Amino acid sequence: MTTVLATAASRGMMLCHACGILARAAPHSHDACCPRCGAPLHLRKPDSIARTWALLLTAMICYIPANVLPMMHTSSLFGSESDTIMSGVVYFWTSGEWYLALIIFFASIMVPMLKMISLVLLLVSVQMRSRWQLVQRTKLYRLVEFVGRWSMLDIYVVAIMVALVQLQALATIQPGPGAIAFGAVVVLTMFAAMAFDPRLIWDPVEETNG
Repeated sequence: MTTVLATAASRGMMLCHACGILARAAPHSHDACCPRCGAPLHLRKPDSIARTWALLLTAMICYIPANVLPMMHTSSLFGSESDTIMSGVVYFWTSGEWYLALIIFFASIMVPMLKMISLVLLLVSVQMRSRWQLVQRTKLYRLVEFVGRWSMLDIYVVAIMVALVQLQALATIQPGPGAIAFGAVVVLTMFAAMAFDPRLIWDPVEETNG
């Protein structure tokens, strides 16, 4: 015997994203509001797929200059130098600080790339109404949402170095255009993860049961 579990959506119930109450919407209502806090109620986030794609594609475009353009400009009595993310990784690796090189490479290059690949996988599978690995895809979304903030490591490193070196009169460090592009990638991927509605992953199962 197959047990069919009823969902809130099948019962006409909607969760308020502001206060967390589970409320029943009026039949055929398109502008339902939360009875407790007055926030708009939706069965699914409005235009979730379109907004996620827009933010994700913009992040992909910014990812190229983030890795090509300099992250910071260093000026001293011995001259000036511009460093990208990869040049920083190479510098730490050749200096024997391999653990710092690995941390920066993973947090600044691999994590944003893996986040974008994961979001593409989630979006494509949802649009194809796939029932493949539902639990695993939900866990993947939670992981993407959790690790997003740690991608800011490289920006933190630049900010700390700028603050420290500016205290000295012999050298100055200024953030480069790559830092702006990299910050945009991190923020856009975070917004893309927030715009994606993970409940869309489970909609094909509900349609089958219905």
